[in-house]
Amino acid sequence: MEHFVTLFDSLFLPQGLALYFSMQRNLNKFTLWIICVDDLSHSILSGLNLPNMRLLNLSEIETETLKKLKEERTKGEYCWTLTPFVPKFVFDADNSVEQVTYLDADVWFRKNPRLIFKEFSKSEKSVLITDHAFAPEYDKSTLAGQYCVQFMTFRRGSSEIVRSWWQDRCVEWCFNRHEDGKFGDQKYLDDWPVRFADEVHVLFNKELILAPWNATRFPYGNSIVWHFHELRIMRRFNRWQVFLCGYRLPPVVIQNIYEPYLKDLTKAIDLLVSTGFAVQAQKTIGHFSFIRNILSSLRSIIFSSAPKQIISL
Repeated sequence: MEHFVTLFDSLFLPQGLALYFSMQRNLNKFTLWIICVDDLSHSILSGLNLPNMRLLNLSEIETETLKKLKEERTKGEYCWTLTPFVPKFVFDADNSVEQVTYLDADVWFRKNPRLIFKEFSKSEKSVLITDHAFAPEYDKSTLAGQYCVQFMTFRRGSSEIVRSWWQDRCVEWCFNRHEDGKFGDQKYLDDWPVRFADEVHVLFNKELILAPWNATRFPYGNSIVWHFHELRIMRRFNRWQVFLCGYRLPPVVIQNIYEPYLKDLTKAIDLLVSTGFAVQAQKTIGHFSFIRNILSSLRSIIFSSAPKQIISL
């Protein structure tokens, strides 16, 4: 049984449910722990009572330190600050959990991740991290970091030296700006393969976890997990809309990765609407977005900031 954990508030319920649907489809035995950042997300998910999902309401487990930091940081910065705490939240909630994998809410499984965990197991390390593996034209490693906080595995006990160091750093400083070689919770990972050489394993097969920033570098078919960075839901002319990202996406990626994901996203929105939940816009659009209608149960419109990135379902 693999345990996974993610965190989000009610604004990102559609992405969180799309992630869950992909896990139900591709994983045999799993538990997805969700840290509900607001009470509304906890209420909605509790009402759905979905199998293989366990909920932790942040308001019930927040430390005094975290409550103070919440007042000093933006909502996004606060969620970044929370990330190092999340594995411990799970370990503390269930003593039987020996390993937990943190996931960004906007990732999505295409296949069973057994190859990822097989490589990690062979490493005999206690923490797994992944390289951004930027395509050359999108290399932002100097600013955003060499490694990505998107898929991170922690083993109970042996990973604590790494997790607690990271937690302390994020308590000290975790902001959405570049300052003294820092950026959010992510740049702290840059020296982990050296600082924590005995504990940290970097996923060697970079093709297993992909994102828009390397969609032109690797064949999409080898990916197990896809990170839908910058994909946001909007509302325009009484229709659901989706902004894809600021990266150029090959047509084959749009067809075989983004279209299936949008079906899960639509399914998630339908489910949420059926509960009476009012899905909220996650982004406002500019006048220069590229727009095309696509067919779906919600008559979605897909937006992309890069030319020729248009989906037709």
